[in-house]
Amino acid sequence: MPAYTFPGPTTQLGMNVPKSKKYPGKSGNELEIYGGLIRLHVLHHACEESIFGLGIIEELRRHGYNLSPGTLYPMLHGMERKGYLESYEDPEDGRRRRMYRATAAGRKALRDARHKVRELFGELIEERAKRDR
Repeated sequence: MPAYTFPGPTTQLGMNVPKSKKYPGKSGNELEIYGGLIRLHVLHHACEESIFGLGIIEELRRHGYNLSPGTLYPMLHGMERKGYLESYEDPEDGRRRRMYRATAAGRKALRDARHKVRELFGELIEERAKRDR
């Protein structure tokens, strides 16, 4: 699976999307699509346990998303402002690490999104299966 890199200036979505440069095979609009998937992935992990920025960057990289801290941290801050995440400082090895966990609103948003994602996934897979016949 190819890694999706999000270069360029930060948008209001908290995701870096190219504005004027041409990136092979990906337009700014195509890259914006992945923002919702990334946020759901972050919420999923934040519901299971507290997360921190570089840890979730590594987790997302395992799934083919190549985000920089300059892309992820504005996204986390935006999710916190909207009430989906809350953060706290955790001193580890003498330094402070900002940890994030899902709020009740974040857990509800993930529950609601699961149904929609399941429905979309079913449509995408069924459509492909029909085409492949």
